[in-house]
Amino acid sequence: MALRFTPSGFARLLASVSCASGTGGAALAQWAPLPLRLIVGFGFFAHGYAKLSRGPASFAAVLDTLGIPVPHLLAWLTTAVELIGGAAVIAGAFVALASIPLAVILLTALFTIHVHYGFFSVKLIEVTAMGTRFGTVGYEIILLYLAGLGVLAAGGAGSLSIDRWLAGRRGRRPRPGRA
Repeated sequence: MALRFTPSGFARLLASVSCASGTGGAALAQWAPLPLRLIVGFGFFAHGYAKLSRGPASFAAVLDTLGIPVPHLLAWLTTAVELIGGAAVIAGAFVALASIPLAVILLTALFTIHVHYGFFSVKLIEVTAMGTRFGTVGYEIILLYLAGLGVLAAGGAGSLSIDRWLAGRRGRRPRPGRA
């Protein structure tokens, strides 16, 4: 039997899994936070790991040039928050709580560095025989991370999360869409 793609068949497939279709949509919606958690959490963890692998003293030097007080302490604190917070988001553990210090880091980066370079994160400077050169990074990605954290904090970590498991152990049934 050959499978054929038809627009009406695709529309029926979408309707069967959409949130407007009743229980099928609710079953799918509980999994919606998972890819967002994995992407946002990995992003934070990767940035924290990069700071740790270069040595927080390197990041402290950056903070010092920006005039941030106690740069060595804040470099270590930022590194720890990104590593621990990123892992918590990936695991879906205490996501609403972990989102607070992560958002503080993002807002600090937004207003001390990125806002001066405009919105776009990818700015093509030139393409030469030597390769492609890009410019400074704007605040586009910062806003995407903040939106992701906001959605996860407000909507819950979803299925396959520690938050969902903890809610089940406490005997509470999570609201649909919440962890």
